[in-house]
Amino acid sequence: MSLDAETLARLALEASRIAVLAGAAILQVYDSDYAIEHKDDRTPLTAADLAAHRVIEDGLRALQPAFPILSEESAAIAYAERASWSRYWLVDPLDGTREFIKKNGEFTVNIALIDGDKPVLGVVQAPVTGVLWWGYAGGGAFRREGESTAPIRTRKPVSPLTVAGSRSHGSERETQMLGRLGEIEKLALGSSLKFCRIAEGTADLYLRLGPTSEWDTAAAQCVLEQAGGAVLTLDGQPLRYNTKDSLLNPDFLACGDASADWPRRLGVIA
Repeated sequence: MSLDAETLARLALEASRIAVLAGAAILQVYDSDYAIEHKDDRTPLTAADLAAHRVIEDGLRALQPAFPILSEESAAIAYAERASWSRYWLVDPLDGTREFIKKNGEFTVNIALIDGDKPVLGVVQAPVTGVLWWGYAGGGAFRREGESTAPIRTRKPVSPLTVAGSRSHGSERETQMLGRLGEIEKLALGSSLKFCRIAEGTADLYLRLGPTSEWDTAAAQCVLEQAGGAVLTLDGQPLRYNTKDSLLNPDFLACGDASADWPRRLGVIA
Protein backbone atom coordinates (compact mmCIF):
# COMPACT_ATOMS: atom_id res chain seq x y z
CA MET A 1 0.00 0.00 0.00
CA SER A 2 1.47 3.33 -1.05
CA LEU A 3 1.29 6.06 1.57
CA ASP A 4 1.10 8.96 -0.84
CA ALA A 5 -0.58 12.21 0.16
CA GLU A 6 -3.93 11.16 -1.30
CA THR A 7 -3.96 7.91 0.67
CA LEU A 8 -2.86 9.65 3.86
CA ALA A 9 -5.59 12.27 3.41
CA ARG A 10 -8.20 9.50 3.21
CA LEU A 11 -6.79 7.70 6.23
CA ALA A 12 -6.63 10.97 8.18
CA LEU A 13 -10.29 11.63 7.46
CA GLU A 14 -11.30 8.20 8.72
CA ALA A 15 -8.96 8.33 11.72
CA SER A 16 -10.48 11.70 12.63
CA ARG A 17 -13.95 10.19 12.52
CA ILE A 18 -12.78 7.36 14.80
CA ALA A 19 -11.18 9.84 17.22
CA VAL A 20 -14.44 11.78 17.48
CA LEU A 21 -16.32 8.54 18.27
CA ALA A 22 -13.73 7.68 20.92
CA GLY A 23 -14.11 11.17 22.38
CA ALA A 24 -17.86 10.65 22.63
CA ALA A 25 -17.29 7.36 24.47
CA ILE A 26 -14.96 9.16 26.88
CA LEU A 27 -17.54 11.87 27.59
CA GLN A 28 -20.13 9.27 28.53
CA VAL A 29 -17.83 8.19 31.34
CA TYR A 30 -16.66 11.74 32.14
CA ASP A 31 -20.24 12.81 32.85
CA SER A 32 -20.90 9.85 35.15
CA ASP A 33 -19.55 8.37 38.36
CA TYR A 34 -16.66 6.18 37.35
CA ALA A 35 -14.21 3.86 39.02
CA ILE A 36 -10.45 4.44 38.91
CA GLU A 37 -8.09 1.49 38.74
CA HIS A 38 -4.30 1.52 38.57
CA LYS A 39 -1.91 -0.07 36.10
CA ASP A 40 1.19 -1.93 37.20
CA ASP A 41 3.16 1.34 37.16
CA ARG A 42 0.49 2.91 39.41
CA THR A 43 -0.74 5.35 36.77
CA PRO A 44 -4.53 5.76 36.82
CA LEU A 45 -6.79 3.86 34.47
CA THR A 46 -10.48 4.65 34.07
CA ALA A 47 -13.38 3.08 32.25
CA ALA A 48 -12.99 5.92 29.74
CA ASP A 49 -9.53 4.72 28.68
CA LEU A 50 -10.88 1.26 28.01
CA ALA A 51 -14.04 2.46 26.24
CA ALA A 52 -12.01 4.68 23.92
CA HIS A 53 -9.51 1.90 23.29
CA ARG A 54 -12.25 -0.44 22.12
CA VAL A 55 -13.76 2.17 19.78
CA ILE A 56 -10.38 2.99 18.25
CA GLU A 57 -9.20 -0.59 17.92
CA ASP A 58 -12.43 -1.68 16.20
CA GLY A 59 -12.39 1.34 13.92
CA LEU A 60 -8.75 1.04 12.86
CA ARG A 61 -9.00 -2.70 12.23
CA ALA A 62 -11.95 -2.07 9.93
CA LEU A 63 -10.16 0.82 8.24
CA GLN A 64 -6.84 -0.91 7.52
CA PRO A 65 -6.56 -4.44 8.91
CA ALA A 66 -3.03 -4.89 7.55
CA PHE A 67 -1.57 -2.36 10.00
CA PRO A 68 -0.87 -3.56 13.57
CA ILE A 69 -2.10 -1.41 16.45
CA LEU A 70 0.02 -0.41 19.43
CA SER A 71 -2.09 1.25 22.11
CA GLU A 72 -1.35 2.33 25.65
CA GLU A 73 -3.99 -0.19 26.71
CA SER A 74 -2.30 -3.05 24.80
CA ALA A 75 1.34 -2.10 25.28
CA ALA A 76 2.70 -5.53 26.23
CA ILE A 77 3.93 -6.35 22.73
CA ALA A 78 7.53 -7.52 22.70
CA TYR A 79 10.06 -5.57 20.67
CA ALA A 80 10.99 -8.78 18.88
CA GLU A 81 7.54 -8.60 17.30
CA ARG A 82 7.36 -4.81 16.95
CA ALA A 83 10.74 -4.62 15.25
CA SER A 84 9.29 -6.35 12.20
CA TRP A 85 6.58 -3.72 11.75
CA SER A 86 7.12 -1.34 8.86
CA ARG A 87 3.84 0.52 9.46
CA TYR A 88 1.52 0.55 12.44
CA TRP A 89 -1.03 2.61 14.31
CA LEU A 90 0.20 4.14 17.57
CA VAL A 91 -2.64 5.16 19.86
CA ASP A 92 -3.28 6.80 23.19
CA PRO A 93 -7.03 6.41 23.73
CA LEU A 94 -7.01 8.96 26.56
CA ASP A 95 -3.94 11.16 26.88
CA GLY A 96 -4.06 13.03 30.16
CA THR A 97 -5.85 10.60 32.45
CA ARG A 98 -4.83 12.69 35.45
CA GLU A 99 -6.46 15.73 33.85
CA PHE A 100 -9.57 13.62 33.21
CA ILE A 101 -9.69 12.67 36.88
CA LYS A 102 -9.18 16.32 37.89
CA LYS A 103 -12.13 17.23 35.64
CA ASN A 104 -10.31 20.12 33.97
CA GLY A 105 -11.07 18.99 30.41
CA GLU A 106 -7.44 18.99 29.27
CA PHE A 107 -7.23 15.48 27.84
CA THR A 108 -7.16 14.18 24.29
CA VAL A 109 -7.55 11.20 22.00
CA ASN A 110 -4.34 10.56 20.02
CA ILE A 111 -4.10 8.43 16.86
CA ALA A 112 -0.90 8.26 14.80
CA LEU A 113 0.27 6.21 11.84
CA ILE A 114 3.97 5.35 11.97
CA ASP A 115 5.87 4.57 8.76
CA GLY A 116 9.31 3.19 9.56
CA ASP A 117 10.24 5.25 12.61
CA LYS A 118 8.35 8.45 11.71
CA PRO A 119 4.77 9.61 12.34
CA VAL A 120 3.25 10.35 8.93
CA LEU A 121 -0.34 10.90 10.10
CA GLY A 122 -1.56 12.32 13.37
CA VAL A 123 -4.99 13.08 14.82
CA VAL A 124 -5.58 14.78 18.17
CA GLN A 125 -9.13 15.30 19.44
CA ALA A 126 -10.16 17.17 22.59
CA PRO A 127 -13.44 15.57 23.72
CA VAL A 128 -14.63 18.39 26.01
CA THR A 129 -14.22 21.23 23.48
CA GLY A 130 -14.68 19.07 20.38
CA VAL A 131 -11.65 20.68 18.72
CA LEU A 132 -9.80 18.41 16.30
CA TRP A 133 -6.26 18.79 15.00
CA TRP A 134 -4.75 16.60 12.31
CA GLY A 135 -1.85 16.48 9.91
CA TYR A 136 -0.32 14.14 7.39
CA ALA A 137 2.89 13.99 5.39
CA GLY A 138 2.63 16.05 2.24
CA GLY A 139 -0.69 17.58 3.22
CA GLY A 140 -0.07 20.05 6.03
CA ALA A 141 -1.90 20.46 9.34
CA PHE A 142 -5.43 21.55 10.16
CA ARG A 143 -7.72 22.56 13.02
CA ARG A 144 -11.46 22.03 13.14
CA GLU A 145 -13.77 23.64 15.66
CA GLY A 146 -17.48 23.21 15.11
CA GLU A 147 -18.17 23.70 11.41
CA SER A 148 -14.99 25.71 10.85
CA THR A 149 -11.85 24.06 9.45
CA ALA A 150 -8.63 25.91 8.68
CA PRO A 151 -4.98 25.08 7.97
CA ILE A 152 -2.58 25.91 10.79
CA ARG A 153 1.06 27.03 10.84
CA THR A 154 3.58 27.65 13.57
CA ARG A 155 4.91 31.13 14.19
CA LYS A 156 8.33 32.66 14.48
CA PRO A 157 9.28 33.17 18.15
CA VAL A 158 7.94 36.35 19.69
CA SER A 159 9.09 38.10 22.86
CA PRO A 160 8.34 37.09 25.52
CA LEU A 161 8.32 33.45 24.48
CA THR A 162 5.19 31.48 25.34
CA VAL A 163 6.37 28.21 26.81
CA ALA A 164 3.81 25.43 27.23
CA GLY A 165 4.28 23.13 30.18
CA SER A 166 2.61 20.31 32.00
CA ARG A 167 0.10 20.82 34.80
CA SER A 168 1.22 17.57 36.41
CA HIS A 169 4.99 17.46 35.86
CA GLY A 170 7.97 19.80 36.27
CA SER A 171 11.45 19.99 37.80
CA GLU A 172 14.15 22.34 39.01
CA ARG A 173 16.28 21.34 36.02
CA GLU A 174 13.51 22.44 33.68
CA THR A 175 13.22 25.77 35.48
CA GLN A 176 16.98 26.33 35.16
CA MET A 177 17.02 25.51 31.44
CA LEU A 178 14.05 27.71 30.64
CA GLY A 179 15.66 30.50 32.65
CA ARG A 180 18.32 30.76 29.95
CA LEU A 181 15.68 31.96 27.49
CA GLY A 182 15.08 35.24 29.28
CA GLU A 183 11.56 36.49 29.90
CA ILE A 184 8.92 33.87 29.17
CA GLU A 185 5.21 33.40 29.68
CA LYS A 186 4.23 29.97 30.98
CA LEU A 187 1.17 28.22 29.57
CA ALA A 188 0.10 25.30 31.73
CA LEU A 189 -1.76 22.62 29.80
CA GLY A 190 -2.39 18.90 30.04
CA SER A 191 -1.87 16.15 27.48
CA SER A 192 -0.86 16.72 23.84
CA LEU A 193 -2.68 20.06 23.81
CA LYS A 194 0.73 21.65 24.36
CA PHE A 195 1.95 20.49 20.94
CA CYS A 196 -1.27 21.65 19.31
CA ARG A 197 -0.99 25.15 20.72
CA ILE A 198 2.49 25.40 19.21
CA ALA A 199 1.23 23.98 15.91
CA GLU A 200 -1.52 26.59 15.64
CA GLY A 201 0.86 29.43 16.45
CA THR A 202 -0.23 30.42 19.96
CA ALA A 203 2.83 29.04 21.80
CA ASP A 204 6.52 28.73 20.95
CA LEU A 205 8.11 25.90 22.92
CA TYR A 206 7.48 22.89 25.12
CA LEU A 207 10.37 21.32 27.02
CA ARG A 208 9.76 17.88 28.48
CA LEU A 209 12.23 16.37 30.92
CA GLY A 210 11.26 13.03 32.36
CA PRO A 211 9.42 10.00 31.11
CA THR A 212 6.75 10.03 28.45
CA SER A 213 5.69 7.12 26.27
CA GLU A 214 5.71 6.97 22.50
CA TRP A 215 1.91 6.99 22.26
CA ASP A 216 1.89 10.28 24.22
CA THR A 217 3.73 12.19 21.50
CA ALA A 218 3.40 10.58 18.05
CA ALA A 219 0.08 12.02 16.86
CA ALA A 220 0.79 15.55 18.08
CA GLN A 221 4.34 15.38 16.73
CA CYS A 222 2.96 14.75 13.25
CA VAL A 223 0.53 17.66 13.57
CA LEU A 224 3.33 19.96 14.75
CA GLU A 225 5.80 18.86 12.08
CA GLN A 226 3.26 19.30 9.31
CA ALA A 227 2.49 22.77 10.67
CA GLY A 228 6.16 23.73 10.31
CA GLY A 229 7.54 22.83 13.74
CA ALA A 230 9.67 20.03 15.14
CA VAL A 231 9.97 17.63 18.05
CA LEU A 232 13.63 17.08 18.90
CA THR A 233 15.68 15.14 21.39
CA LEU A 234 18.05 17.32 23.39
CA ASP A 235 20.90 16.59 20.98
CA GLY A 236 18.84 18.15 18.20
CA GLN A 237 17.66 14.97 16.47
CA PRO A 238 14.01 14.30 15.51
CA LEU A 239 12.11 12.14 17.98
CA ARG A 240 11.74 8.66 16.49
CA TYR A 241 9.59 5.60 17.18
CA ASN A 242 9.87 1.83 17.61
CA THR A 243 13.67 1.84 17.57
CA LYS A 244 14.29 0.07 20.88
CA ASP A 245 12.82 -2.31 23.43
CA SER A 246 11.56 0.46 25.71
CA LEU A 247 8.55 2.52 24.67
CA LEU A 248 9.71 5.47 26.78
CA ASN A 249 10.82 8.64 25.03
CA PRO A 250 14.03 10.46 25.90
CA ASP A 251 13.87 14.06 27.07
CA PHE A 252 12.71 16.26 24.21
CA LEU A 253 11.55 19.70 23.16
CA ALA A 254 8.72 20.66 20.82
CA CYS A 255 9.14 23.94 18.98
CA GLY A 256 7.36 26.06 16.42
CA ASP A 257 10.50 27.45 14.83
CA ALA A 258 12.54 24.46 13.70
CA SER A 259 15.39 26.72 12.52
CA ALA A 260 16.15 28.12 15.98
CA ASP A 261 19.00 26.37 17.82
CA TRP A 262 16.94 25.50 20.87
CA PRO A 263 19.35 22.93 22.39
CA ARG A 264 22.10 25.57 22.41
CA ARG A 265 19.80 28.29 23.74
CA LEU A 266 18.69 25.96 26.53
CA GLY A 267 22.30 25.17 27.41
CA VAL A 268 22.09 21.50 26.47
CA ILE A 269 24.72 21.77 23.71
CA ALA A 270 27.70 24.08 24.30
